[in-house]
Amino acid sequence: MSLDPTEPTPAPLLERLSAHDRERLSEAMRELLAHGSIHGLDPTHAQLYGWCRQNLDWLREIAALSGFDIHAEHENRLVQALPRETAFLLRLRQDATIVFLALWYEYDTQLRDQGHNEARLTVEQLNRLLQEKLLPDLKGVPSKQRLGEILRLAQRYRLARFEERDPFDQSLIEVLPTLSRVLDFNTLDEWTRTAELHRKPIVLSSDDDAQD
Repeated sequence: MSLDPTEPTPAPLLERLSAHDRERLSEAMRELLAHGSIHGLDPTHAQLYGWCRQNLDWLREIAALSGFDIHAEHENRLVQALPRETAFLLRLRQDATIVFLALWYEYDTQLRDQGHNEARLTVEQLNRLLQEKLLPDLKGVPSKQRLGEILRLAQRYRLARFEERDPFDQSLIEVLPTLSRVLDFNTLDEWTRTAELHRKPIVLSSDDDAQD
């Protein structure tokens, strides 16, 4: 069936957006799909965050077509994409899951219990948290190489900032508020029930079926 040449060409779906706004929308979606969030406190993303804040309706509509919900926290200058479908969820090895649970615990402790505005710790403190407080039945903490991989994974998805130092156990970790949305526990009891699933003795550096 051929088109009638006398009929007007349908207007583009995004006609209401200027060329500049279409470019910004595309950039925002690339960032969200690749890294999960846009942090306005990061100077390299300040302008993009500002555009997202002013055009949240457009961003939410386009993200919904891709299977994501958009969460905005203006007090933290944060825009985060949260998957609706299980196909978009991170598939972690068990050791990475345990480290992420420990980071969530530290974030919750420092902000809720200690009244801090941010959550920071060293790799040494993280290892101590794993061994002495949270999961004492574990056979060991991840190796230096494996823990570095896990923390760089968290940084890639903007769940934490990781500043590697020498010696490695003095490397700095800042847990970002995005992690509290990825691991969405409303209470510490909910966290505890999930952590119990991982309390069986395991070797943290071993591979599991799920992959990063």
